[in-house]
Amino acid sequence: MNKKNIVLSLATAGLAFGLVLLLPGSELPTHVAPSVSDGLDTAPMQAVSQKTQPDADAQVRAAADSTLAYPAIAQTEEAMWAAPVNVATKVGVTTERSARPSLSPAKSKSVNATAGDLPRAARAKMSGPVQALALAGGSQPVDVVVRYDEHPELFESGRIEALGGEIVRSFEVLEMQTIRLPAAALVELALDDHVERVSLDDVISATSVSSRLAANKPTTVSDNIAFSGTGVGIAILDSGISQHPDLDDQVRQYSFLSGQYPQPVVENGEIVAFNDDTREDNYGHGTHVAGIIAGIGAESADEYSGSAKGVSLLSMQVLDGDGNGSMSDVMAALDWLLQYGQYFNIRVVNLSLGKGISESNTTDPLVAAVEALWDQGVVVVVAAGNLGSAGPMTVKSPGNSRKAITVGSLTDAGTGDYADDYVSSFSSRGPTIADHVLKPDLVAPGNRLIAAISNGSKLLMQLPERVRPCQGISSCTAEYLELSGTSMATPMVAAAAALMLEKDPTLNPATVKARLMRSARKIGAGPTDAGAGVLDMDAALNETGVVAGDALSPLLQRDEDTNAILVEDTGALWGDVDWGAASLWADGYLWADGYLWADGYLWADGYLWADGYLWADGYLWADGYLWADAVDGADPLYDPQASSVNLADDQ
Repeated sequence: MNKKNIVLSLATAGLAFGLVLLLPGSELPTHVAPSVSDGLDTAPMQAVSQKTQPDADAQVRAAADSTLAYPAIAQTEEAMWAAPVNVATKVGVTTERSARPSLSPAKSKSVNATAGDLPRAARAKMSGPVQALALAGGSQPVDVVVRYDEHPELFESGRIEALGGEIVRSFEVLEMQTIRLPAAALVELALDDHVERVSLDDVISATSVSSRLAANKPTTVSDNIAFSGTGVGIAILDSGISQHPDLDDQVRQYSFLSGQYPQPVVENGEIVAFNDDTREDNYGHGTHVAGIIAGIGAESADEYSGSAKGVSLLSMQVLDGDGNGSMSDVMAALDWLLQYGQYFNIRVVNLSLGKGISESNTTDPLVAAVEALWDQGVVVVVAAGNLGSAGPMTVKSPGNSRKAITVGSLTDAGTGDYADDYVSSFSSRGPTIADHVLKPDLVAPGNRLIAAISNGSKLLMQLPERVRPCQGISSCTAEYLELSGTSMATPMVAAAAALMLEKDPTLNPATVKARLMRSARKIGAGPTDAGAGVLDMDAALNETGVVAGDALSPLLQRDEDTNAILVEDTGALWGDVDWGAASLWADGYLWADGYLWADGYLWADGYLWADGYLWADGYLWADGYLWADAVDGADPLYDPQASSVNLADDQ
């Protein structure tokens, strides 16, 4: 296959599955909203044409033209990210969470940046989308997340007002703020010495018995049958958790929608007033995730129960009734957990959501918030995304974090025979765009899982053919729903982590991740498809070994002289040869028999990697079109705008 054919096939796949490929001279899509999706087949593509202000298209196209004309610098963010792709609906758009005020252009005292005069000092601090907006300039309001070198509470409000902007959200722990200001003021904002990074506030969307068998949940023949996650708290950042007979009535919920930041009252190290919100889940996604983790199967004769019935759940509502939210709302919930998570004994966080990758994981503010929790000792489990049908480099953020446990989906035929299981066609593949991190870390059952659903929820109404009635109950008051996606696989791994932490509360997040990966059941799929293999709960509970560091997911690298694909040696990376590649991934012995390259990378045989022959092509690794995609927020498994809903999962 020659280079031209490769690019053509990738472009076709991108258009078919929601990736926006922007080629020189092509038209910029104006009605696709970038979204953070749960990785479920329920991450919707949001139509926003009716909300776009009249001059937004012209400004975005101007930004696109300017960015394409701007001289590309090899290996810089401009080269890896075609900035206009995800900008279209962030200029002058009114979101559901709040109306954007009309900010007066007269207040702006900044430079109206045009192509060729964007200061290098400002450009270096901006993500690709923000660069495009700064080049376009104008008075249209833009929401950005700004990271500072210290907490900005005491010094930033006056300057933002002078720039014609306002502070939308502040964080208690994270040294960041969400700011709304005219695009023309972005350059002056970035030039301040205290500002380290300016990123777009992306939109975020919500991404059974046989599944428990496929994940090898401990049974009566195992000594681990006694573990149910008792004493372990799991925070679920999602659309909420409704009341359901399968779920504990004592679950508390806090909403972070529309700029909310709940404040429990703490005295003498204890919460004396929870100040929590009424439990609700108008979308249904969060309730389903909760059921996969902790459902007791009350109305299904235990058939649709979760894997960690003893855990304590905490609902953090960051997605609305349509499954949409903002990156800053998710970050606010993570920031809240940094303060108050200890009072709920939160040891695990489940993020069945994600957003398109628009910058490196070293500067992505959502990744930074996730890793702050990880560093505090909390295991963070994240959905990979549902863009796998489009090929490699489709993992979403924050699944591109090297620390977090990123989960793909396994399709289990339900026959009890592992031989017919395979990585779900929709499960996002690695490596990650821009950073080339080897992801996912492992896969878990995620195709057609049945769990609790909230009565009257949007998903229940839109997917009547997926409703499953109660089992063996004469007075049924609730229903169950069958859903698919990496959103459903993620809580399987979160539940496993809770069982491990109940068995040994001293485990750090890195050790939990490492044990899950080494114990995973190996299958005949490449590491960028299946990660280290399939979740094996019982084996993970029996694993030993400790990682003192962070268990960073390894990087991939292409050797320019030989076109060989190299993988970072986890034995050296994790500080112990027992955690080497041969122990973590299937057919590890084929990795050149452990031959270590001088720079700490192992040679990875192309046959071990899905489409490995494509990756050896330098065109896809330098500044290829895949790098320009930036993985928009559309999810091919669920489009609520369609006249009828047909989940494109594995039958």
